[in-house]
Amino acid sequence: MTIKTFIVEGMTCKNCKSHVEKGINNISGIDDVIVDMSNDQVRVSGSEIDNLKVKLSVEEMGYIFKGEIHNAARSSDVWLS
Repeated sequence: MTIKTFIVEGMTCKNCKSHVEKGINNISGIDDVIVDMSNDQVRVSGSEIDNLKVKLSVEEMGYIFKGEIHNAARSSDVWLS
């Protein structure tokens, strides 16, 4: 199982949190999604996590995909891994 953490901005309420969790969870290969709104972080686990699919899903829902966190460093330019 793979676990990745992404920065997603624009989530302002519990409905946003639920919307993002459900939307990303519908992507094939993803088993679990946990949103931490206080840090703008979305933790995704699954057998096959496609960063581009996650990015497109987040953007289609109207939120801002900033990238994947590598080595606990917050970065907006590292979503391609």
